[in-house]
Amino acid sequence: LYDADLNKVTQRAQAQALGSTPAAILASASDLKALSADFDLQSAPEQDGLQWVQASPKDRNGQLKSVRVGFAADGQLSALDILDSFGQRSLIRFSKLQTQASLPASTFEFKVPAGADVLKQ
Repeated sequence: LYDADLNKVTQRAQAQALGSTPAAILASASDLKALSADFDLQSAPEQDGLQWVQASPKDRNGQLKSVRVGFAADGQLSALDILDSFGQRSLIRFSKLQTQASLPASTFEFKVPAGADVLKQ
């Protein structure tokens, strides 16, 4: 995590950084056991032609209240409907989604900016 205003980098393990976030849902989607460790999962009613799964974080003190994950009839991820603890809702729609895309490791390399403090957690 890089805070540009403070010129500070906080480094931690991916599992710790993702926690109960929408990114954790996407990262753990293929591992139901791992996903169930952080979220309560249940079916939600069909809406807008999509099948929905409701994911509620087990940690009720976080910034996330719930995430609904919408799937098209072919099982393709189509939407995320995110509700945060302040009642703010974000709807993300996916189109032309490519799974198993081949990306070089260099795509994800982070270089610490000059003079930045680095904190390891």
